[in-house]
Amino acid sequence: MGRAVMVGRGPTGAGALLLSILITLTAEGCRAQKGDGCGPSVLGPSSGSLSSLGYPRTYPNDTVCEWEISVPHGKKVHFRIATLDIEDSDCQVNYLRLFNGIGPKRTEIVKYCSLGLSVGGLINSSGHQVTVQFMSGTHQTGRGFYLSYSTSEHTDLITCLDKVTDFKEQEFSKYCPAGCLTSPQEISGTIPNGYRDSSPLCVAAVHAGVVSNAEGGRISVVTSKGIDRYEGTLANNVASTGGTLSDSLFTFKTSGCYGTLGLESGVVADTQLSASSVLEDDQRGQRRVWAPSGARLKREGLAWAPADNDQNPWLQVDLKRVKRITGIITTGSTLSQDKSYISAYKVLYSEEGRTWYTYTEGNSTTEKSFRGNNNFEDEVRNNFIPEINARYVRIKPTKRHSRGALKLELLGCPARARMHNPPPPPPRGTKRPPYLGQSTHTPNVRNTTMPPHTGKDIVLAAVLVPVLAMALTALVLTVVCAWRYRNRKESSEGAYDLPHWDGTDWWKSMKQLLPSKMVESEDSIRYSSSEVDRLTGRGVVPGLHAEPAARGAGPTTLANITAPGEYAQSLVSGVTTLGRRSTFKPDDGPAPELYDAPISPDVYHAYAEPLPSSGSEYATPIVVDMGLNPPSTVCSFKSAGPGSVHTWTDGAHSGKSSYDTPKNASEQVTPTEDLTYQVPQKSAQKSGGQS
Repeated sequence: MGRAVMVGRGPTGAGALLLSILITLTAEGCRAQKGDGCGPSVLGPSSGSLSSLGYPRTYPNDTVCEWEISVPHGKKVHFRIATLDIEDSDCQVNYLRLFNGIGPKRTEIVKYCSLGLSVGGLINSSGHQVTVQFMSGTHQTGRGFYLSYSTSEHTDLITCLDKVTDFKEQEFSKYCPAGCLTSPQEISGTIPNGYRDSSPLCVAAVHAGVVSNAEGGRISVVTSKGIDRYEGTLANNVASTGGTLSDSLFTFKTSGCYGTLGLESGVVADTQLSASSVLEDDQRGQRRVWAPSGARLKREGLAWAPADNDQNPWLQVDLKRVKRITGIITTGSTLSQDKSYISAYKVLYSEEGRTWYTYTEGNSTTEKSFRGNNNFEDEVRNNFIPEINARYVRIKPTKRHSRGALKLELLGCPARARMHNPPPPPPRGTKRPPYLGQSTHTPNVRNTTMPPHTGKDIVLAAVLVPVLAMALTALVLTVVCAWRYRNRKESSEGAYDLPHWDGTDWWKSMKQLLPSKMVESEDSIRYSSSEVDRLTGRGVVPGLHAEPAARGAGPTTLANITAPGEYAQSLVSGVTTLGRRSTFKPDDGPAPELYDAPISPDVYHAYAEPLPSSGSEYATPIVVDMGLNPPSTVCSFKSAGPGSVHTWTDGAHSGKSSYDTPKNASEQVTPTEDLTYQVPQKSAQKSGGQS
């Protein structure tokens, strides 16, 4: 553990103001700086900035300064130089040197000298310790140097002088080093309106409260078109000036936890404000009370002011619950006839109102003193980095102007779950402020914004009800799916795909299922499965017949048909259409004498089933006559011979009976005892009879 110490000769006059912002840090790994040529510097545990004495003016003659820097073990250091303007041509008298290590065993990394030298890129060390040495002799000009450093994981390190115009991207993220308030350049603008493009990025980031000057940090920048006028404000010890029109501006992406916490709007009631004392005075015979209830930003009327004899004044705000507090805005009396304000203050916080902590910055153990107002009317903002998590907040003025009037607003948002305060300060930490017993007692008012208490039964019900609902839904879906599957299976039973039946047995199966006759009508009829079921329920099934050929057409043969899907078929188990291999074809005109003839094994028509190898099978016309009407069906089949058509008719139209007789290859009838002949049916027979 070491402390960064500044030594050396200090300038007088205007230089004293510059040295007043030098920060002393106690941080693990940081060593010291020594010599009489050290300029404003901040040595942080993971980043920092250092410069020559007098920068950006000419550095003094015959001076020397060394900075010894250590970062945690396992990490390395890299540097980025913003300015290098050292008068010397051979680097013998005036120069800047960087070393690996500390002490007599250190080794040189690089040595620079020259006026206006531009050094691009990062300079890397080989270990976690480095030494920076600046030596000056007799010279006439030169501003010296200004550089930044960080640990090696921050490869996007920039300097405190970099501007948005140095980058081409419209949105980008960079790492700012600690100590950029040592930069001599000014900024213009404020949040949320934005900053002028001429403003240094890291200085503007400190002003916006995005990063801390003591520690640095990552920034996310967004650029956009410039505006006509930029506002100047004081925030986080950085004063921005007003600016005129520019080509572009930039703002920062933040966590969004910068809302007001209710003092100005009245969400925080008067009973939630208390103070160590209250000022009472008379003005033109009228008694005035500077009560805590007047400490509301942008509210007209008297502000809060402590009594004249109060040596340790404080103002307390009770937020009723723990919240994330990221900043504070203060102003003075805002009364032109009473120009009083607080120019410096400290912040104390507590979760339960008994144990109090004083805010410190970063790894420092020193209580931070916030810069307050420099007049009675302008607002001044200070951000808490890191943020505070507390219910109670106290503002303790340390420097007052006149009466020390105060109006304020707290910035923040609701606390995250399971947030805890930082560890307690060291043993010498601040005790409870005096005059604690004089604080206004907070009444026992029920906070209606708190969630109601919930017991274990309610929590258990909240878990079980959704689970049971999901289980019931799954059960219902399972039953419905099973029912639909069963219905689909039952409806599909008995349905046959004729083209895929066995070629040997399908015809015999059909003859057993169908009646012996069909009735021909004038027009073709097709039935869906639903229509067939309806007709069957009535006990009447209309006869199926073939469509008549177009008038004037020639003899009807299977070769004349161009649309295979237009053939009528027998009604079997809900099957209402035959495929391309159907052997039935409609005919027109008088019914000639037709009979079935075997198809030659050498010829296979497109509409005929291939003959099985087991033996000859002959197609038999099928007529369904469920209405018992005299049939007049004519079915035609094409024989194996070219151009021959054989017909079959019943006894009502033909005087003689024809029998289907198997023939051999020479077209001769060869009856045997094993053959069964089909006999044409007489018209007088019923549909169920056989001759």
